[in-house]
Amino acid sequence: MFYGLDWVATVPPTVRITTDVFGSRDAPVVFGWVVAGHQLGAAFAALGAGMLRSTLGTYTVATMISGGLCVIGALLILRVNRPSFAPAVAAG
Repeated sequence: MFYGLDWVATVPPTVRITTDVFGSRDAPVVFGWVVAGHQLGAAFAALGAGMLRSTLGTYTVATMISGGLCVIGALLILRVNRPSFAPAVAAG
């Protein structure tokens, strides 16, 4: 149930943003690549965490790396500039 609620909270806004940025014609393909990239990233993160756990006997290092990447992502998002959507003024 909670997993489904998570998808309800993230998928529709992501589809909307993808459609707004890439248009309704290209959005389905772009969204497919977003989902595929997310799945590949999750698979490699799980593999890396498992390998660290097998080597070190603990998930502490994997958790610290994950937390560090989250902090880096949070700082990088501050550099994103939002485009202004000012309505076009008709000449005349």
